[in-house]
Amino acid sequence: MRPPKRPIHTVTLWIRRQPPKVKAFLAVVSGMAALVLLRAIVHEHDNLFVAAEAVHSIGISVLIYKLMKEKTCAGLSLKSQELTAIFLAVRLYCSFVMEYDIHTLLDSATLVTTLWVIYMIRFKLKSTYMEDKDNFAIYYVLVPCTVLALFVHPSTSHHYLNRILWAICVYLEAVSVLPQLRVMQNTKIVEPFTAHYVFALGVARFLSCAHWVLQVVDSRGHLLTALGYGLWPSCVLISEIVQTFILADFCYYYVKSVVGGQLVLRLPSGAV
Repeated sequence: MRPPKRPIHTVTLWIRRQPPKVKAFLAVVSGMAALVLLRAIVHEHDNLFVAAEAVHSIGISVLIYKLMKEKTCAGLSLKSQELTAIFLAVRLYCSFVMEYDIHTLLDSATLVTTLWVIYMIRFKLKSTYMEDKDNFAIYYVLVPCTVLALFVHPSTSHHYLNRILWAICVYLEAVSVLPQLRVMQNTKIVEPFTAHYVFALGVARFLSCAHWVLQVVDSRGHLLTALGYGLWPSCVLISEIVQTFILADFCYYYVKSVVGGQLVLRLPSGAV
């Protein structure tokens, strides 16, 4: 006699059988439900941004543990780490010249740890770096982000160059994880520590997106006006949403793997 299927497995199988449009609809509904829940339990929305930075730091800590304990960087994308360091450095500079606050301190800590990860991959653990799998050309994101920033950037009173740099870091953050996703697409198997790190990124991106969306909702759209005029306010919000949905597919398979008790995450063809 076969043991009864657990509810989570039944739901997972049902979702997998649905057409792409239904899956997209379910993802949107789930995201909206999560936003409603966060709005009910988190009254100070700036705490969501702090939480996003904290979760990102936890993800980096998992990487540090992996690199120090297992002495391998297999499965990690050096290019994603470099893109992360770039947008953090740019955002840190902009924070100093435009708005110094607690976010500056959090970005400083995250940048230091990211630079350490880059150092370990480039030098100490170079022999385990899967360079052939990390084949995403970073100029595919650097060039479009820079060009877009030249045309769509904040309309504040700050120096023109600083406004362009701020826009670059916003756009670059949204797509900095793409090289890491390419590595996982190429390998199809994601070991636990790397999976934990990428999932932490997904959670951090969602919290950051929730921070912006809830502020826009509670201000009845006035926040978008406060950010400036033209396309910039919309691009900021779209960037937050894009970076959340980029990792949504991976997060789904991660949760499914954890619930199923699988230590190693195996991605099906076409995932992420």
